Amino acid sequence: MHSPAKSAPLPQLSDTGTHAFAASLLPGQRDALQRLRAQALQEVPEHCIAFLCGSRVLGHLLPDHGMQLARVLQNTALRADALVWNAQDDSATVRSAALQSALVKLHAQGLISGWRNEEFCYWPDPQAHPDPAQPAFVRVERAGFRYTGMMSHAVHINGFTPDGRMWCGQRSASKATDPGLWDSMTAGGLNANETLEHCAVRELWEEAGLRDIDPRQLRPAGKIRGARMTPTGWHDEMLHVYNLQLAEGFTPLNQDGEVQAFACLNTGEVLTGIASGRWTVDATLALAQGVLNMDQR
Repeated sequence: MHSPAKSAPLPQLSDTGTHAFAASLLPGQRDALQRLRAQALQEVPEHCIAFLCGSRVLGHLLPDHGMQLARVLQNTALRADALVWNAQDDSATVRSAALQSALVKLHAQGLISGWRNEEFCYWPDPQAHPDPAQPAFVRVERAGFRYTGMMSHAVHINGFTPDGRMWCGQRSASKATDPGLWDSMTAGGLNANETLEHCAVRELWEEAGLRDIDPRQLRPAGKIRGARMTPTGWHDEMLHVYNLQLAEGFTPLNQDGEVQAFACLNTGEVLTGIASGRWTVDATLALAQGVLNMDQR
């Protein structure tokens, strides 16, 4: 772990950098971001089956995942179109323990990768504000979310310079997901015990070396839900987006080894990277949400 030689200059309570970035978008670039945002929520492929708890849809499963989960999760019935888990009358604690136990068994069999020993929460209402004070329907290992297709939550922070450039981070080549691709300056999944603001502040330190951040310095830009098929399962995540104006002279310094490089890019460089497929899908959605949402504020 590397520590900065001195404290980084704190961000500014301003939107001028975000406005400058947005203003420099050419019409075609703005249209491209609009299209990407409109396509964020993709259709579930026909070959997938629903993961039901009673009649409630929790997620969507690859057929193999449905068969594997049916073998280790008690009180399930596997149908052609769904895996039905009869745990709707159990408490959240009992449900969570049962599903977590099944996921642990599948991980031990080498069927779930990217195990983090971190828990995520699943709330049935996709529009509900995630809050650890609100009981989750289930709370299990984060690697189980993509395996089961349940919706998770994440925070993305777009970091802008006062003159309208954007700091971007390149994901470590050792990351289990999207290694080597370019990402938001700071991004991370929402752990079960934290608020969105706590997650944002934690990730700013771990990924960019910024500490002593007042959450009020973060400029909320709304949320966008992205869902798509990946090789390891149905990825469904609500992205909570913030814009942050960084101080003049600030340079991000990664602390946790998850970012291998940073670059400060102008609008054209960012859009070229996106068009060439060098950016993660979620970071692209977070940028579109953060920049296009400026028109609504």
